[in-house]
Amino acid sequence: MEKDSKIYVAGHRGMVGSAIVRELRRRGYENIVTRTHGELDLTRQDAVERFFAAERPEYVFLAAAKVGGIEANRSALADFMYDNMMLEMNVIHAAWQNDCRKLEFLGSSCIYPRMAPQPMTESCLLTGELEKTNEAYALAKISGLKYCEFLNRQYGTDYISVMPTNLYGPNDNYHPEHSHVLPALIRRFHEAKVQGAPSVTCWGDGSPLREFLYVDDLADLCVFLMENYSGNETVNAGTGKEITIKALAELVAKVVGYKGEIHWDATRPNGTPRKLLDVSKATSLGWRYKTELEDGIRLAYQDFLSNPMRAER
Repeated sequence: MEKDSKIYVAGHRGMVGSAIVRELRRRGYENIVTRTHGELDLTRQDAVERFFAAERPEYVFLAAAKVGGIEANRSALADFMYDNMMLEMNVIHAAWQNDCRKLEFLGSSCIYPRMAPQPMTESCLLTGELEKTNEAYALAKISGLKYCEFLNRQYGTDYISVMPTNLYGPNDNYHPEHSHVLPALIRRFHEAKVQGAPSVTCWGDGSPLREFLYVDDLADLCVFLMENYSGNETVNAGTGKEITIKALAELVAKVVGYKGEIHWDATRPNGTPRKLLDVSKATSLGWRYKTELEDGIRLAYQDFLSNPMRAER
């Protein structure tokens, strides 16, 4: 990318998209195009086609998505599949129609089989059954990355995909029902501390293992790959480190300053037993994460405290 290239960041108000915009500006890219959902509904094909025909961005970061935690995914399967499939296909297809030089598609590690060998390599895609609690979202993301691959093969485009592990950081979603595990824990322990609650009950038994990547580190990788990588195979984005949900809860409680007891409700779903990405491909390209988990949680908690809309999002 040149410093004056026209770059469209889809989903710039979300956690990932806003981090990509910050990273682009930090690196000196200023010709950045954005649209809010109110200005451009990416699930509407005609609107997306008009936007691309008018703006003709040279580079696209497709970070827009309908996202949520276990309960949101489980209770709105059709919505998660439809909205994500539509917005992905509309943006990728319109980029191709309007001669976009390069597009980067942002996926999720949930695309990999539920019982995939750990750590999960990029090549384990479509080798086994998906986790049922987020199957709809995973199928949509797989379709997006495969469409990029097929355009490359059929038309010679330069469309790449990145599969992040669990993300957290500034501009996260702290909604009590629709957030992911780490922001949900931040909110729960903060509210328990404020209310003086003697205990907090968390979902599951605390045994699942998870990997977490600070969102600004992901943004650094996204721009790095746009500048340096081309290929049909996706690139995993993570730290290569994992932690049990139980240990994560204890760490969040420590950062927040909550002193009460932590209980576990084993009648609630655990989700996938283990999700650790093999990040050797990104490492071999010359990239490595920077933010350790406890430091990142402190930064995320500071963002939570400064976000007046945290209770509604």
